[in-house]
Amino acid sequence: MSTFQSQLSTTKIPVQKLTSNLFNDIEVDVLRVDTLHNIVSGNKWFKLKYYIEDCLQKQQNTLATYGGAFSNHIVATAFACKKMGLKSIGIIRGEATKFLSHTLQEASNYGMELHFVNRTLFKEKASIKQRFDNNIYWVHDGGYGTKGMQGAADMLQLLNAEKYTHIMAACGTGTMLAGLVSAGKPHQKVIGISVFKNNNSLDNDINKLLHSINCTKQFTVLHNYHFGGYAKHPQNLITWMNELYRKEKLPSDIVYTSKLFYAVKDLCSSNYFKVDDKVLIIHSGGLQGNLSLPQHTLCF
Repeated sequence: MSTFQSQLSTTKIPVQKLTSNLFNDIEVDVLRVDTLHNIVSGNKWFKLKYYIEDCLQKQQNTLATYGGAFSNHIVATAFACKKMGLKSIGIIRGEATKFLSHTLQEASNYGMELHFVNRTLFKEKASIKQRFDNNIYWVHDGGYGTKGMQGAADMLQLLNAEKYTHIMAACGTGTMLAGLVSAGKPHQKVIGISVFKNNNSLDNDINKLLHSINCTKQFTVLHNYHFGGYAKHPQNLITWMNELYRKEKLPSDIVYTSKLFYAVKDLCSSNYFKVDDKVLIIHSGGLQGNLSLPQHTLCF
């Protein structure tokens, strides 16, 4: 095991109890996976680790994956590959711009080779692969796939999760949610908050992963907390992020977790939960996405 892997596997992940009046006296805890690492933050390492392990076992020296200009997965993959002695390639959705986003600049600094493709071609994964050497190990967007799901399932081993009636997480590709569903207990309801607008295939994508391991457990995805779409952050969301931090000392990001925490607050205030329910929120990290905001926009 590398020093990098060893550090991540031995890091103790805190569970933060939310105590302010924001959550209507419902018992809500947060698994602070965002504290795992400052770059391979939150769920990223969990979704990547079995792919990287498989890549190394197959003696392939280059790992390629896909993402957008603000993808936490892209920068996490670049850093993890560098630490594990692998070359990395990022297939980036959209045309190249004169100035790279902070995320892509960071990925480039970690040695990732960036290739930009238009949004139509980005969907044609087979055509993209034909442009590259056959000995490259490919990972889908966001770590989507059985190995990503299995890694995400490991997060529930970080604490005694049986006492919770509900487990909640933000959803992009649905990989993490599928892992949580597969690892959850029969009495637990797993709820995903979609951060994409009109992400109509998300439920099916999650079911495909679950069916691949013959898992028939039920889950719920809520689609009305996207605040306008992926990475959209209107002023009322920024206001909420600042309020959440002032009252709970809990940082969130504009893409995923701010929308997740808002959804939990809204569900608590609308009596979605019973008084004796116990809710666990997975803080999936990704705070580097806030670096695209003007300075002093956030109070943390």
